[in-house]
Amino acid sequence: MYEKFEQILDKIDGVVWGIPTIVIILLTGIVMTIATRGIQFTKLGRAFRSIFKENEGKGELSGFSALCTALSATIGTGNISGVATAILLGGPGALFWMWISAILGTATKYAECMLAIKYREVKEDGHILGGPFYTIEKGMGKKWKWLAILFAIFGVLAGLLGIGTITQIGNMTSSIQNAFDPEKAHIAFSIGENSYTWATVIGGGIITICTALVVIGGLKRISKVAEKVVPAMAVIYTFLGVAVIIMNFTKIPAAFALIFKGAFGADTGVKAITGAALGTIIRMAMRWGIARGMFSNEAGLGSAPIAAAPVQTDEPVEQGMVNMTGTVIDTLVICTMTGLAIVLAGVDVWNSGAEGPALTSKAFSVILGGDGLSVNFLIMLCLIFFAFTTIIGWDYYSEKCLEYLTGGNMKAVKIFRWVYILAVAIGPYMTLSSVWTFASITNALMAIPNCLSLIVLSGVVAKETKAYFDKYPKLQ
Repeated sequence: MYEKFEQILDKIDGVVWGIPTIVIILLTGIVMTIATRGIQFTKLGRAFRSIFKENEGKGELSGFSALCTALSATIGTGNISGVATAILLGGPGALFWMWISAILGTATKYAECMLAIKYREVKEDGHILGGPFYTIEKGMGKKWKWLAILFAIFGVLAGLLGIGTITQIGNMTSSIQNAFDPEKAHIAFSIGENSYTWATVIGGGIITICTALVVIGGLKRISKVAEKVVPAMAVIYTFLGVAVIIMNFTKIPAAFALIFKGAFGADTGVKAITGAALGTIIRMAMRWGIARGMFSNEAGLGSAPIAAAPVQTDEPVEQGMVNMTGTVIDTLVICTMTGLAIVLAGVDVWNSGAEGPALTSKAFSVILGGDGLSVNFLIMLCLIFFAFTTIIGWDYYSEKCLEYLTGGNMKAVKIFRWVYILAVAIGPYMTLSSVWTFASITNALMAIPNCLSLIVLSGVVAKETKAYFDKYPKLQ
């Protein structure tokens, strides 16, 4: 029965992540790049300088807090486990398509966050609600509210049952077990054929308690935790990535050559695609690179605009620029570190049978040497912080989608928080393969209405962007 359910999920995933969805995502990035006159290239330096700028105007968060809240959700298991999965299923070429989607997605991230601020609503109690649901409803008109409702429904499902809870804590506890009890010598209990170690049980319990302590506190507590944890975890992981690059500096050109060859059809030795036809290799590289890239940086997904909406500013364009730096940090820096480590580790590591965070840990251990224990511990630490902030970030996204769906019923939101915590608690004991597939499906179902709205409102994006830079040709 369960195998049949997994097969059904796989078929749905294959449909929603088919050529049409990939085309819509890439087309959105192209259209936004044209509408903004290549803002991700021409204004990237200004965007980074704007991160720490003091904002004025209506809002609940500083620009830096909003960026960290968005990054808390985007920098997660996708950066460690998702990249590994993409390379296993799509070959090293998947990393190339991840880069392409990120470069175009930077303009998409700018546009969706800018529009979220433009169309946000200030409620009677002073708190602010905004995101693709209001962008669709207000920007495209009331007759498209059904599309806004669909987005919000998929947003709740993605947070509760997909990207926000089970995939994150499942990978966290898997990494904890890999670091402390890789041989599964200390079994706490078994359910059917599955056995769970004390490392999994204790780790899952601690994470659930920490999640509850933060989630119950609402947006202000989530943003405060994100401000402190996100920069620290990014620095630690980047340090590991830089160490890998320095130790293999002479091999970097060959690694890039392998990535480019795999992107355009060369058989690079990954078991999952060995012997596949040229078109199949390219399609698999594109599909897994773009899908896992979006899972990681969420450009076009419509989640980051929800975090951007309450920022304290009267200039939507300015915060749109700040938020677009998140895609650069997430994919072009952190995911690249992971991808290069795995590619540099070689075909024996790819085909070793290790998956997800275990593959990433193995790749870093092989390259950095030593007994491997210290590297495994650091990777585990990074993944725990990455995934924990994603859990709390996606709780916020899901809450806001639910608030929109219920017309501001905060009682329903408070009940949802406890259901969300429960999903985290049971996450370590769920089968990850089907959950990852469900997360992938809900991601695509969120992206489609969001990307369609961005294409329709591209004229508004172009007009707002031009007006801002005509008014402020230089950084304020």
